[in-house]
Amino acid sequence: MPSLTLRPMERPDWPAVAELIHGGTNAWYERHGLPPVFTASPEETQIFCRVYEALDPGCCVLAQEGDRIIGSCFYHPRPTHVSLGIMNVHPDAFGRGVARRLLRFVIDFAERASMTVRLVSSAQNLDSFSLYSRAGFVPYALVQDMLLAVPEDGFHERPEGWERVREGRSEDAQAMMELERELCGIERGKDFRHFLANEEGIWHVSVLEDGTGGLAGFLASVAHPASNMLGPGVMRDDDVAAALIARELDQHRGRSPVWLVPADRPGLVRRVSAWGARNCELHLAQALGEVRRPTGVAMPTFLPETG
Repeated sequence: MPSLTLRPMERPDWPAVAELIHGGTNAWYERHGLPPVFTASPEETQIFCRVYEALDPGCCVLAQEGDRIIGSCFYHPRPTHVSLGIMNVHPDAFGRGVARRLLRFVIDFAERASMTVRLVSSAQNLDSFSLYSRAGFVPYALVQDMLLAVPEDGFHERPEGWERVREGRSEDAQAMMELERELCGIERGKDFRHFLANEEGIWHVSVLEDGTGGLAGFLASVAHPASNMLGPGVMRDDDVAAALIARELDQHRGRSPVWLVPADRPGLVRRVSAWGARNCELHLAQALGEVRRPTGVAMPTFLPETG
């Protein structure tokens, strides 16, 4: 059997990596009697390659056996930490330690930079939870995946503050970064500039000003066949969060986006549940290294990973 080697992803690898993301993820869910995550074609999952390469060229490590790619892992260096992005292993290679090798690569990268590694993983997937816990990761937040079908004619709820939400502009990136640093202790201005530039035509950003020239909150969203989610978002309180969620839901008319609400914000969970949102999964925010718990509402997402 050929030995396993690790190498960076290159542009010609994108179709194979997209197939691996699609097939590896769906195989795990279907094996456990759950519906597939990716319902669009494997080609659509190339969006992960495009977004991560646009933000951090060369930050996807592949596990290769002979001439066959059997594992992939995206990672996202930020000024304050390293986020572990989507990781996949070919179903034929499950249980052979491929994911452990990929994870070790990213941990070593972060340790050389003296940075914490953060991630958000499914609470249903005990295989991945065990992988991370054995490596020393510790959960610091539980988030509820909420799903809602938005009517074709728009989202009709109008929570307090809804009328004060406006579309994000390129000049908001600095204020978004400062708010997240204040409330969450992390920094990812490059992500925000990418969303606001929206060169792929799939992002939208809403912001709510605080009346003093700063922001009380912001929320991005993505509309793509391989990912239809609200997030990332950071808000000072539940009222700001509700107003921003309502505005972003209205951007997804006729679709059913998912968004992640911290489980320790029961008032916000009750509010969106009253709108018709239902809980479809649970995720755990985990970290290897020091982490500061958010003091406001922090809504993570998966494209790019925002642990």
